[in-house]
Amino acid sequence: MSTAAAPESRPGPRPTPVHGGHRGRRAAGRPLFALDPAVALGLIAAGTLVVLGLWWTGTPSVVGAAGWLTGAGRITGLLAGYAAPVLLLLMARLPPLERGVGADRLARWHAFGGRWLVAAVSVHVLTIVWGYALTDGRGLVGEGVEIVFHYPEMIKATLGTLLLLGTGAVSARAARRRLSYEAWYYLHLATYLAVALSFSHQLATGADLGGGPGQAAWYALYFGTAALLGWYRLARPWLLDRRHRLQVAEVRPEGPGVVSLYLTGQRLDELRAEPGQFFRLQFQAPGLRWAANPYSLSAPPHPRFLRFTVKDLGGHSAAVAALSRGTRVRAEGPYGAFTARRLRQRRVLLLGAGVGITPLRALFETLPGELTLVQRARRPEDLLFRAELAEVARRRGAVAHELLGSREQVGDLGAALARLVPDLAEHEVYLCGPEALTAEAVRALRAAGVAPGRIHHENFSF
Repeated sequence: MSTAAAPESRPGPRPTPVHGGHRGRRAAGRPLFALDPAVALGLIAAGTLVVLGLWWTGTPSVVGAAGWLTGAGRITGLLAGYAAPVLLLLMARLPPLERGVGADRLARWHAFGGRWLVAAVSVHVLTIVWGYALTDGRGLVGEGVEIVFHYPEMIKATLGTLLLLGTGAVSARAARRRLSYEAWYYLHLATYLAVALSFSHQLATGADLGGGPGQAAWYALYFGTAALLGWYRLARPWLLDRRHRLQVAEVRPEGPGVVSLYLTGQRLDELRAEPGQFFRLQFQAPGLRWAANPYSLSAPPHPRFLRFTVKDLGGHSAAVAALSRGTRVRAEGPYGAFTARRLRQRRVLLLGAGVGITPLRALFETLPGELTLVQRARRPEDLLFRAELAEVARRRGAVAHELLGSREQVGDLGAALARLVPDLAEHEVYLCGPEALTAEAVRALRAAGVAPGRIHHENFSF
């Protein structure tokens, strides 16, 4: 069954089978700025060097065990104090980062940095208390009590540290698997409070910053981060909601537990969305209005509608299937670097499984070059957009394959792909699917000779 036709007998989007040839081009205007990942990492590294310089200039000498322990505590405290706002900025949905680095890579950087932050805070607490204990001739417990209750801002810092460590614990992979996305999302909101409490003593005293320019830079970093978070996480989504007035036009079943969601609104071309990107959607309906979940465009953006395809993976996505026509939707985006901007080769393989086929469906229609799409599924009924993909392939002269069966039946994924895609090593690959498949596919592609820089993948696992 073709899923590209518009709803019958009701108003709403009425695309042709391949959306009237609309190619998803962004609206005319100035180019959108995107920050290269290497540049982003370079800026973070430069900031780290500045922090190390603050410690160096503010430390005339280090003498004895107490001095070394206290020095280690100061430097890890400064590095943690720098890392905390940087980690918040990575997830602040800044358009240059989202377009250039990509949301999935930013999430991986954030997760790695979060583990480093927890370790730095732990070392900071231990070495500061230990160093002060040696200086004052007290035990560790007695010195810890003295610092918490008699040093400025330290009660707040202690509460913030406990909250930060708790958030880090629920972010561990084993704990995440037991949480719904919504529960994880709400728990992570506590990070903002944890950062404010944990590092307020650095702003208040400025002792480790050398005062003057160092303390001013710290104020600029923290208050600048707060301003950017306020704009991109609160003010801008509200303004976009007022401007575009998105609402549900139709919810259409696509397969077992899968629906396509058509949204209409005003001035949609001004969103300048690109195929392969996603939005965070906040449905103004009971039980859904307080969480913004990421959903990819499953068709090239159209001036009159946007289409998303959603699989029942939890409470939020399951409730989407029951949304009624006219439900208001607040959309944040577009986000993501899983677009034609990454394309460098003429021959392209699009490899997807499950609901991961959704961004590939949009790219299959719009990417230039010689395209081959492979959709991986256990059963034929698990395949999505079969008629649409066949029509796009016919119209473009592209190739669409279906790789069906269990892992035992398919065998080695790399060998299976090599049979379907001649000269696999010469292709650029866009990959999207469940985390396990993505990891297996990356290994298989690299073993088949595909250069790492030619493998682009996107995963929203939290």
